Amino acid sequence: MTKQQLIDGTVKHHKEAIALSDYIYDHPELGNEEVKAQEALCEALEKAGFEIETGIAGLPTAFKATYWHRVSGDTGTMTTIGLLCEYDALEGFGHGCAHHLQGPVMVAVAKTLKQANLSKPFKLEVYGTPGEETTAGKIDMCKAGIFKELDIALMVHGSDKTCVDEKSLALTEIELKYYGVPAHSAIGPDKGRSALDAVLMTFNGVEYMREHMPADVRIHGIITDGGKALNIIPEFASCEFGLRAESRQVLDGIITRFKKIAKASCEMTETSCEMKHLHDFHNKIPSYLLNDIIMKNAAEMKCPNLSEPRKRTGSTDFANVMYDIPGSCLRIAFVDSGVTSHTKGFLEAGKSPAAHNAILMSAQTLVGTLYDLISDRELVEKIKREHQNQRKNQ
Repeated sequence: MTKQQLIDGTVKHHKEAIALSDYIYDHPELGNEEVKAQEALCEALEKAGFEIETGIAGLPTAFKATYWHRVSGDTGTMTTIGLLCEYDALEGFGHGCAHHLQGPVMVAVAKTLKQANLSKPFKLEVYGTPGEETTAGKIDMCKAGIFKELDIALMVHGSDKTCVDEKSLALTEIELKYYGVPAHSAIGPDKGRSALDAVLMTFNGVEYMREHMPADVRIHGIITDGGKALNIIPEFASCEFGLRAESRQVLDGIITRFKKIAKASCEMTETSCEMKHLHDFHNKIPSYLLNDIIMKNAAEMKCPNLSEPRKRTGSTDFANVMYDIPGSCLRIAFVDSGVTSHTKGFLEAGKSPAAHNAILMSAQTLVGTLYDLISDRELVEKIKREHQNQRKNQ
């Protein structure tokens, strides 16, 4: 089968993918509650002959669908590709981040590859990754070693332009709980030790640290509990901080300094503190070779609004996958330039002709990319070597 024949085979799965996408859009579910989306996607893949496993990594709405393509007499290395999809919605808003498009695209890609009679062996694994907007499910899946056997991981995401990403910021979110001694603020202030004072000292310490941080570091915090009454010295206070940097190594150094500030705040206020890491997002390790292959295929498919790579983005749990495995996310245009995710414009375009066309365009782009990777094992090895070098040199 030629590459063009394989790509053309995607068309017959387009109608089903649209129906799946519209169904998930019409039944928005919050992170880790995506029961309907999981069932619909798994049913489509199981009917196509994929082996289904749900509840992986201890996440009830996660899943893995697997297909092996073996070639008689071929003793070469079997290329293993992961197709990752999200399907959680935004609370009170619905699918304003276009996650409803992802799973249906990957179903179309997977079914197209499975039904093709390619001359090289390969293994496809479609992963449902819940809670991207809330609990960052891919982080738990990485910790459980779910993706460790993959050669390459791929994603797709709706956007205002068709492009790929290069880098993202590493992020650690930390919760701080301070404990003091309550007292009447007018009658016996000397008997109290303010947990709120410790919180404020922490914020002040961070401000002084900013002068001595690398330019790419970002730190933001909020007070989540500052006390209950004016006439009571706060026995308890809490805050959360998000710390970001271009690399995990730099960020880990900043976190060490941050924790010293939190501990020193306790010393100065005679309070105590509990620290908890809420999330640890790594930075993306860019895969330039893989990005080039994807964008070459996107150009061949005449995807809308082809654009240059996004040099640096915010933080994402897909970065934790890409930290260990070469990967890339195709961003496919389905809204006008300048319309961003988590907005009414994104939401209203979710079932538009442009969104339905984006399903086919992105599926064909990824099918073409998979053909290139499966057909050339040395290309896969080059991508893996580049990833190793990029990680060493970050």
